[in-house]
Amino acid sequence: MVFKVYFQENRFEVPVRERTRTIYVEANTEREVREKLSDRNYNIELVQKVTGAFLEYEQQSENYKMETV
Repeated sequence: MVFKVYFQENRFEVPVRERTRTIYVEANTEREVREKLSDRNYNIELVQKVTGAFLEYEQQSENYKMETV
């Protein structure tokens, strides 16, 4: 499954929409995504499963890049 992760680059940074970044991670569960990213200094706001037409739409975006962790 593919998950879209919304995060701030600094764990101690207050979430601000204009500074929120996204990455895509392949994993079986949301928990697995969080475990894979635990070594990074990210303040994770949301982990969202992406499937079907939503995944196809995201893959067409120029910002789509699968993160390898």
